[in-house]
Amino acid sequence: MSSSELMHTQLLRSLFDAALDIAQPNKCISRHLPTKTSGKTIVVGAGKASAAMAKALEESWDGPLSGTVVTRYGYAVECDQITILEAAHPVPDENGLIAAQAILDEVSNLNEDDQVIVLISGGGSALLPCPVDGLSLKEKQEVNQALLKCGANIVEMNTVRRHLSKIKGGQLAAACFPAKVTTLLISDVPGDDLPSIASGPTVGDTTTCADALAIIDKYSIPISETVRENLLSGKYETIHPTDQKLERCETQLIATPQLALEAAAKRAKSLGIKSLILGDSIEGEAREVGKVMAGIAKQVRIFGQPIEPPCVLLSGGETTVTLKGNGVGGRNVEYLLSLAIQLAGEKGISAIACDTDGVDGAAELAGALMTDKTLELAKQKSLKPSAYLDNNDAHTFFTKLDFSIDTGPTLTNVNDFRAIFIDK
Repeated sequence: MSSSELMHTQLLRSLFDAALDIAQPNKCISRHLPTKTSGKTIVVGAGKASAAMAKALEESWDGPLSGTVVTRYGYAVECDQITILEAAHPVPDENGLIAAQAILDEVSNLNEDDQVIVLISGGGSALLPCPVDGLSLKEKQEVNQALLKCGANIVEMNTVRRHLSKIKGGQLAAACFPAKVTTLLISDVPGDDLPSIASGPTVGDTTTCADALAIIDKYSIPISETVRENLLSGKYETIHPTDQKLERCETQLIATPQLALEAAAKRAKSLGIKSLILGDSIEGEAREVGKVMAGIAKQVRIFGQPIEPPCVLLSGGETTVTLKGNGVGGRNVEYLLSLAIQLAGEKGISAIACDTDGVDGAAELAGALMTDKTLELAKQKSLKPSAYLDNNDAHTFFTKLDFSIDTGPTLTNVNDFRAIFIDK
């Protein structure tokens, strides 16, 4: 890697680090603590950042706590008063089912003097599998796998998940009633849509069984006749926002994708680089978003519009990958490979794309980097970029070029982070 390439990739990695840092639970939990009640305080939660959130809460809270939080395998953080459990993500497992039941047990039989602090972050949907009557865990796993492969967006996926669960879609909050409920959220969804963050276990749901069934049919997701009949009859309806069991519930966003992008922009400014935030909720097929971003980057490079180089284009959100090949997927690397192919070695353009939770698709990698020499290097190694893209195998492509980014568990999750650096 040349000195200029190294400088550009170091800049991009620095921007990613700034985005991760601002979203760490220990940087934002203490500012959003609820006031104490006269009763006991129970802490429950789920998500890839939930254990770190629990630890930050313990360190900031003056008084006794108890409760149970579930996080992804490898994301546990030791706590003194709160029990930390681990389960599978993105496909739920038996440990997730055990954790969901333990959380429901924690909040049962509370009174109005008690309070529940709920810690929610991305990944909570898979980590809290509590199947509705008539749906086995195995069937729920199969539905989840089909949703992940079909190209459904996160709002669609979580609409289905809510209606096939006994804990999502406001049902956890209903189980806490009449206790006070304060939910602290780290958002990983486009537009910070509350019902879509971990499928909204403590917020009311305006979608219906009919909406869930329409999505199931749209993507031809196989379900049993029992589940279909119960959706048709409305048996699996969730908690509506006007339900009285939600009257004592408060929800606060403590970290968001926009906050992370702003932190990256601030870091770029400190390094003397202009930045332009293109959006925190960009969606669509990852490879198509890559094509669009390549067009914008070329416009900047050639015409200095809508911003003059040197500069960085920042964006977030959650793209999708419709799996057709036998690769492991990964929306960030699929976007990045598509971007590289479209740029075709355009001079002075480098990019990074990573999932802020440290896991992109089914690979234990956050994402990757690319430079204007990526395709040239691939040619030297006899790698065909388009073949890897067609096979949904971009992680293998970037790993072979030594451009993959392995962060390990980041202990936060504010969705995807993308940055394109454009030199003069």
